[in-house]
Amino acid sequence: MTATLEKPITAFQIKRIMQNCSYQVETKNEWVQWVTGDVNCTSLKSITHDQAIKIMHAQTGTKPLNEPTENWAVFDKANPKHKVILSLLYQMQWVKPSEKWGEVPDLDRLSAFLQSEKSPVKKKLKDMEPLELEKLIKALSGIVKHRYK
Repeated sequence: MTATLEKPITAFQIKRIMQNCSYQVETKNEWVQWVTGDVNCTSLKSITHDQAIKIMHAQTGTKPLNEPTENWAVFDKANPKHKVILSLLYQMQWVKPSEKWGEVPDLDRLSAFLQSEKSPVKKKLKDMEPLELEKLIKALSGIVKHRYK
């Protein structure tokens, strides 16, 4: 996208950024300089819609909805404990449709679970030690039991 095709900042975004800065002009200037990478740029009207979104997410500590997350659910097909986890995903009905296979485990959901506070081990699946995998299997088994009470 060239600069001429990018959407300009909206009035709502200007208001929200200023609100998040407690209407402190110097603070707003720093945010504009940060997002543009230009120390001479201080006007909100000079930034794009996407840059405004980046500022607002940084101010509030939220993550943009379309921001890709790292996949923590990469399996080792030779590891028998990984195969147990795949089986548990089917039993928990954490699956999504697939044209080729009918349905497949929802690895995005597993990855989000591994990164959440609910996970007993906050690590990538491939980085887990055997005891950590056992903890994860026990937690997922608990979800299966709860589902079929």
